[in-house]
Amino acid sequence: MFRRPYTFVIWVAVAAGIVAVIGALWLDLPIRDPDGVAGPSYVRLPAIVIGALAADIVPRAWYRTPKMVNFFTTAALIIRERWTWARVRLVVIGLGCFYLSYVAYRNIKSFLPFVNSNLHDDFLGDLDRWLLFGNRPAVVTHDLLGVGFSAHVLSSVYVFYLFFVPISLAVALVWSRDVRKGFWYVTALSLNWILGAGSYYILPSLGPAYAQPGDFAMLPDTGVASLQESLLMGRYAVLTDPHATSSVHGIAAFASLHVSVVFTAALIAHRLGMPRWIRMLLWGYTGLTVLATVYFGWHYLADDVAGLIIGYLSVALGAMATGHSMWSLRRIPDDELAAIESATDVGGEPDTSVVTAGAPPLSPGGSAANSDAAGSSAARARKPPDPP
Repeated sequence: MFRRPYTFVIWVAVAAGIVAVIGALWLDLPIRDPDGVAGPSYVRLPAIVIGALAADIVPRAWYRTPKMVNFFTTAALIIRERWTWARVRLVVIGLGCFYLSYVAYRNIKSFLPFVNSNLHDDFLGDLDRWLLFGNRPAVVTHDLLGVGFSAHVLSSVYVFYLFFVPISLAVALVWSRDVRKGFWYVTALSLNWILGAGSYYILPSLGPAYAQPGDFAMLPDTGVASLQESLLMGRYAVLTDPHATSSVHGIAAFASLHVSVVFTAALIAHRLGMPRWIRMLLWGYTGLTVLATVYFGWHYLADDVAGLIIGYLSVALGAMATGHSMWSLRRIPDDELAAIESATDVGGEPDTSVVTAGAPPLSPGGSAANSDAAGSSAARARKPPDPP
């Protein structure tokens, strides 16, 4: 759709930032840079990227110099080989777009109680009980799984999300051989924030843990319990005086962005044909995340369904924006991928003469490089695409 894979996500990030600024001016509310459990995003994201870079460079340097002779010289050579200014700029663009989208999302979410204070927890709770024949989902999961060891396991699953997002972002940008694949994920993440923020205004709600706290009184102290208490205190502080606190309002049940984001990661990994063990881990993590949101009362069943829909829409729109197909993704052979990478400009737009089916790569003079190359290119053109 766009000449460069990052064009659309830049527009998304800028639009989100503009909406957040206009909302703050209209409501006379401050713009906040939200901190996470591991520190502010502007510190956490670069730190994770630096770690991913080290994980990319250090093993390669060690492999080339097993006795640690000239290790740093080799590492510097690898940096020059693999990390050109063009590639570094793409990583910076991806991080910047994600960060702007995320900060805008958190502030738009924080404006919610000042725009629409009508809560729909009663409706969503009644819908849950209707779907489960009069039973509440949280009570059912507590009875089935217990409230001891399972609570600690699911708490770890839920809290890990706070690290999963920046880590997966760094992996997509740093380790992806094809820049379009990395920006597919960056674009989908940014769309998750924007679509999710919009969903909060459709059905404002707090979630079962805050609307029906008695259902969760038997749960032990976990990381989730501490996080829920912290968010509740933040809500009180913002509603009391938003200018006197550095907190943002962070409670909104419909829809579940925990579910939408991990589903996004699993779906993109599936569509890209990543190794089976990675896909299985991501799908398993998605299922456990859905369970954790219900178990701890973060979300109603409708919230999780809406999260799956948002995740799918984000992946589909991100695919169109970065030149992917949701249903017929062709796996690129290694030799062709190398040719694409060598012909990719700073913006990630490949030279179409390299990848045109049936057309052999051309030499600078404009003729076919050799007859073997032409034959192999034609063979690839005749070969049907691999099944998705």
